[in-house]
Amino acid sequence: QVQLVESGGGLVQPGGSLRLSCAPSGRTVSTLTMAWFRQAAGKEHELVTSIAYGGRLYYRDSVKGRFTISRDADMNLLYLQMNNLNTDDTAVYYCAAASTTWAPSIKSGYYYWGQGTRVTVSS
Repeated sequence: QVQLVESGGGLVQPGGSLRLSCAPSGRTVSTLTMAWFRQAAGKEHELVTSIAYGGRLYYRDSVKGRFTISRDADMNLLYLQMNNLNTDDTAVYYCAAASTTWAPSIKSGYYYWGQGTRVTVSS
C-alpha cells in the first residue's frame, strides 16, 4: 500500500512560483511512475506532468517551459516546481502514483492518490 501526502500549495500572485512536494510512504519514488494532476473548479482532472519509472517525462503543452517535475531518491520526494504561474493554473493539485513502468495519461491509470493541495494564483 502506498500513501501519498502533498504539501506546498498556497496563494501566489501571477508570475510567481511555488514548489509542491509529494511524499510516498511504503515505496520509494524511484520505484514508481508518478504524476501531478490538477482539478480546477467545475472541471475534470487533467494530467499536468508525469515521470515514468524509467525517467521519461511528459508535460501538458500549457505548462511546458514553466513547470518541472523531479524526484529526489535520497529524500524520497516528488517535486513540482511551478514558475511564471498564471490564473489558469489555479486548481487543486494531486500527486498520483502507478506501479506500471510507463506513465498513463488518464486518471484511471493511477491507483494511488494524495489528498490534494490547493494552488490559487491571484492578484
